[in-house]
Order: sequence, then structure tokens, then C-alpha cells
Amino acid sequence: MAVQQGTTRRAPRSTEPTSKLALKVRKFEEFLDSRPLIDYTMIRSIVLVLAGLGVVMVMSSSMATSFADSESVWGVAIRQTVMVIGGLIAFWVALKTPPERLRSFSAVLMAASVILLILVLTPLGTGREEVGSQSWIVLGPLRLQPSEVARVAIAMWGAKVLEHRNPQRLFQANNGFLAFFIVAAICVALIAAQGDMGMALSFAVVVAFILIFAGVPKKAIVYLGIGGAFSLIVAFLSGGFRSARFHVYFDALRGHFDDTQGIAFQSHQGFLSLADGHIFGVGLGQSRAKWFYLPEARNDFIFAIIGEELGLWGGTLVISLFALLGFFGFRTARRAQSQYQTLMAAALTAAVVSQAFVNIGYVIGLLPVTGIQLPMLSAGGTSAVITLGAMGVLANVARHEPDAISAMQNYGRPVFDRMLGVQEPRPITQQRQPRQHPREQVQRNHRPTAPVRQATGGPRRVRR
Repeated sequence: MAVQQGTTRRAPRSTEPTSKLALKVRKFEEFLDSRPLIDYTMIRSIVLVLAGLGVVMVMSSSMATSFADSESVWGVAIRQTVMVIGGLIAFWVALKTPPERLRSFSAVLMAASVILLILVLTPLGTGREEVGSQSWIVLGPLRLQPSEVARVAIAMWGAKVLEHRNPQRLFQANNGFLAFFIVAAICVALIAAQGDMGMALSFAVVVAFILIFAGVPKKAIVYLGIGGAFSLIVAFLSGGFRSARFHVYFDALRGHFDDTQGIAFQSHQGFLSLADGHIFGVGLGQSRAKWFYLPEARNDFIFAIIGEELGLWGGTLVISLFALLGFFGFRTARRAQSQYQTLMAAALTAAVVSQAFVNIGYVIGLLPVTGIQLPMLSAGGTSAVITLGAMGVLANVARHEPDAISAMQNYGRPVFDRMLGVQEPRPITQQRQPRQHPREQVQRNHRPTAPVRQATGGPRRVRR
């Protein structure tokens, strides 16, 4: 039987639980630990379910607007299906690529992302006249949102830069953290300059989770949080449509909208859609809000259509799927075989799950409207491909857990992997050694021999 090398040793658990809840939690952990492929299985299953549900809901929510634009009710649905198929191909490619190979071109991806963020601010960028933010680059029939690419790039490149770095020396030039801070700040500033504050917030959340898993002191995270809160206060006091969104948010918390025909129209219609759904919904395809009542029904507010057509149980299903994705994604990050994979898995999980809950939060009135999409469910072009590709990377990290590798070595690959031609994962055989100064390396390799002392009447002893 093959034996997995480099399996991490877990800390011994306490023998006596302190409460019934602690006992249940321990039993649940033992249940999960007894199934080494559970993270990989759950992540890929959740992603496939969300992708399939997204195609169905986009098809249902886009019929009216699609017919008005192209005289075909299937135009948007067909385009979304094609993009999801492309995303599944990206998922498969990411699943087949070893994580260490992804590491090798992360710097190129990060550099390309920064260049695209700059280009979107030139005349090549578009979207401001439509949704208020200049966030896209039009490439023929495709619309690329560089901020989506940058969010994945910072997760992969940041994991490489911060791997095995000392979090207590944040601002040393050769420690990696300073370079990471500079690049992250540049990206946030470029995204904010586009007018897309929601994506800037989502990007900042990804950066925060990378820093948390890298071991940065809590004080630094608190300072970043204070900076983010200050930015929100400035946006609230600056006036314009962003300030209006905060006023609508406070109206939603009170359950009363003052201007249902003006700035609160979209949020109010979203509330009406959710209310019409009740527990079991009005039925798939039977939404009334999608008939030009609810703006962006197929994009930002698709969760309202889900609640209307599928009811409370449908909304609960979506929330549960994203919660499970977060649970197993962060569990994968804790159990990864290298710090690089840990940081990358945590960042990718935070990127998708935080975006999902921000979107759901402002649809149900718990957060101000930010304009970000519901990942894998909203209608989107390249965003669907990028998100599914990122989830393929996360699933790849899950299948490279030490216990998962050992299980595949002993019992073979899952049927899913054999059907798609995904090879058996390999452990990291050689750990990366920290770079040494040439003088230190010479001294280590040519250490002088200790003097030999001749003991009287006995054998010679060598002082070591």
C-alpha cells in the first residue's frame, strides 16, 4: 500500500468535551475526518449545482428583456449556457493543472490584471453610461470585466508572495508583505476609479482573508477595517447616487420606502418579488417582476426572482449552498498540504462567498445596494468563466489534501476524475528552502572541524 508523504500531524484533541454541543461538534469533525475526499466531493458538487441552477434561473428571468432586445426569448439564455459551458471547461482545465504549476504563472496573471485595470479607464472601457461604472472592456461579442480577473490573480499571486513570510515584519522590503500591500492598494484604487465600489469592497475582502491566513496581527486587520468603514462614510456623505443608496438602505431597515418611484424603485420591487414568493413560490417561469418591473432581474437582483419563483425554500437552498461552499472551502484551506495552497484556497473561497452574501444581503435589505452580481447564478459573460475556473482551482487544492492523496493512492481515483481524465494528485516531495545569503551558505557547507582532545588513558573524544 502506498503511503502519503508529508501528511500534516494534527494536534491531539481534548479527551473530555465541555458540553453536549462540543461533543456533537467533535463527532461531526470525526465524521468528516473519516472521509478524506469529502471536501473535494462537496466543493465540486456545490459548484455544479449552482452552475446548473444559474442557467435555469437566467433562462427564466431573461425571457421578457431578451424578447424586447432580439425578438427571441432564448437569446440571453443561449448566451449564458455557452458561457457556462466555457466556465466548466475552465473548471476542468484548472482541475487538471497541478497547484504548483499554477504558482509559476501567477505573477504574469497579476501583471496582466493590473494592465487590464488601467486599460479599462481608457476609451477602451465601457459601461458607465449603462450601470454607472466603467468596468468592462468590449472584445467583439465578449465583455471582459478586468476586476474579476484581478480578484483571482491577487489570490494566486498573493499566496505565492506571502508563503513562508514573517507576518511580524510587514514593511520590510524583502519580506513580501510590502509588495503585496502596494499591488493590492493599486488594484483597489483602479477599481474604485472605475466607479465600481461594490467590486472594490469585494476585492478588499479577498485581500483581508489572505492576510488573516498569512498570520498578520489582528491590529493590522482592524486598521484595514477602520479604513474601509471610513471609505463608506465618505461615500455616504459625498452625495450622488451612492449616498442615495445608503438612504434607501436605511428605509429598507425601517420597512418603509419614501420614494418607491425614484431612488427606491429597484429595492422596493425586489421586496415585492420576495413577498410574492411566500414559502413555495409562484412556480418556475411564472415571475411577474421580470416583465420590466424589476430592473436588472437577470443580473444584480436575480435572487429576488429566485425567491419569487421558488419561494422561501429556493432562497434557503441558495444561501445554504453558498454557506456550505464557504465551510468546505475554508476547511480545505486549513487542511492543504502547503501554505501556498492554504492562502490561495482561503482567498478564492472568500472571493466567491463574500460576493454572494453581499449580493443576497442588499436584495433582502440588510446591506446597501452595491451592484455586484450573484456568482454562478447571475447572467454574465466572462465572469461565469472566471468564477468557475477559480472554483476549479479550489477543488484542485481540495483533491491535493494529504489525506485525499493518500486515499487515492490506496483506493484509486473517484469516478468523476476517471471520467474526465484527471490524473492522480501527487504530494509535494521537496519543500522549498528559504534563500540564504551566499556567505551563510559557504559557512554552513564548510564548517570548521572541532579540535580533538586526547584523553589520558582512554579513547579519543570528539567534541560535537
